[in-house]
This record gives sequence, structure tokens and C-alpha cells, in this order.
Amino acid sequence: MTDPVAAPVTGRFITLEGGEGTGKSTQIRRLAAALEQRGITVVATREPGGSPGAEEIRKLMVTGEPGRWDVMTETLLAYAARADHVGRTIGPALLDGKWVVSDRFSDSTFVYQGVGRGLDRETIRRIDSAVLDDFKPDLTLVLDLDVAIGLKRAKARGAGEDRFEKFGAEFHERLRQGFLDIARRFPERCRVIDAAGSEDEVAAAIFAAVAARFDL
Repeated sequence: MTDPVAAPVTGRFITLEGGEGTGKSTQIRRLAAALEQRGITVVATREPGGSPGAEEIRKLMVTGEPGRWDVMTETLLAYAARADHVGRTIGPALLDGKWVVSDRFSDSTFVYQGVGRGLDRETIRRIDSAVLDDFKPDLTLVLDLDVAIGLKRAKARGAGEDRFEKFGAEFHERLRQGFLDIARRFPERCRVIDAAGSEDEVAAAIFAAVAARFDL
């Protein structure tokens, strides 16, 4: 897929990234509600998923045992889902002037399949460029949390989508450092949010970052 958002875009695209149990889903809902209170129409979505086809691929990726897929197959599944997500959900919403807030996007592939599972970054970059034509979020919020706390929260959630949680603590520490590295590499796009505070404290920090970026 080339030029997923080829026409002039009037909406904004915000992503929340981070490891397991960092509270992204909760904070997506909080941020969407805060933006809507200011008269902004918001589409809240997630990856893998966010469109009917991508949700089917999600079932393949986030359930089962860690060795279910080799890393290249897993990466291609992620981008198949992402192509559908952008083409059917994100792109149309942005062109319609809506703000899209997504739980994960391409940074998660660079971290999970790249840093975590060892696929060469350049290989992922080439796939990303072919699928998305370098389409990126306007703002990425990296929720940072101690790995042990995050995994404990994720386990308590118990949604059955626990394939990546089974990879072990060392894997998840690599993920944490990978997300922080992305924030360092792309400071114009990324902001790190301390996710160790209360839900209200984290929500306030997130909205402050969004307000500063977009002059709300």
C-alpha cells in the first residue's frame, strides 16, 4: 500500500506506546474523552487491530505460545494488519478531520520484533516504507513503567491475549529500553510519560503533552 493518506490531512494522529501493563488502553479512553470535551471528534483504536481484517490478524498474533510464529512471519502479520488499519480506519478518519488516538503503531514493531526478537531494524524499515510510505504519527507518547510492575498488571488483566507476556522478564526489559531509545532518537515526535503514578496523574501528564504539542 502506498500513500495511505495521500490527500491533505486535517486531523491529528496520536499514538501511545509502551510495554505490557503500562495502562495504554485506559489512557486512550481518558485522552479521547478529554479531547472530545474540547469539541474534537476522536477515533480511538488499537494495534494489532482497529479494522475488521486487522482484528482477525490480532487473534493470530496475541494468543498462543511464544514460538507460534518466527519473527519474520510475525512482522509481516503486523504490517498486513497495519495496512488494513490505516487504509480502512486511520486514513479515512484523518481525511475527515478527526483525531485518531491509537494504542500502538509501527514503533511497536520496531521494538517487539526488532529489539525484542532480533529482526534487523533496516529490514523492518524497508517493510514499513513499502507498506506505509513513511506515514508516521504526529505525536507519540511512550508510557514508561518498571517491567515487573507492568507484567503484574498485565497478568491481573487476564484477557487471554498473553502470548507476548510469556516471553519472560529479560525480553520485556529489552522492550522497555527499546521504547526509550525510540524516544531519544525521535525527540521531535515522542514524549516519555512516567506511567508509575495514579491513573489521574498519568492522564494529566498525557493531556499536558498533547496540549503543548497542538496548542490546545
